[in-house]
Amino acid sequence: MNAPIRYWIAVASAEHARRGRALGFMQTCHGKAAPLRRIKPGDVVIYYAPTEIFGGRDACQRFVSIGRVKEGDVYPFDMGGGFCPHRRDIDYWPSQEVAIRPMLEQLDFTRGKRNWGYAFRFGLLEISAHDGDLIRVAMGT
Repeated sequence: MNAPIRYWIAVASAEHARRGRALGFMQTCHGKAAPLRRIKPGDVVIYYAPTEIFGGRDACQRFVSIGRVKEGDVYPFDMGGGFCPHRRDIDYWPSQEVAIRPMLEQLDFTRGKRNWGYAFRFGLLEISAHDGDLIRVAMGT
């Protein structure tokens, strides 16, 4: 029997999320392996970008990419300079970027919450199938 599909939101700058989409991988939580191990092949990952550029103050507040986790394990990737983050491979789907603000009262994890951005503080968040499907449809997949 197949496990149900789980939906996840990973948090990164739009610049980093778009780079991962272009190259077919994800990394989150500053390259830590443990959060990526919670995600399994077949799960759906949606990237939310609070900012355009890492460390920037230029608000983006959009869902920028979506895809399904490929078979395979979490793996380290040497980016040079002593930085070796962990990654997972993702089959990203063609999609459009979508602003979160018009969806705040429709999503289970933000509905009725004045400080809705607090949900993203840990960099990886499992969401309901309802929320995952709502975002997926809004992104045109």
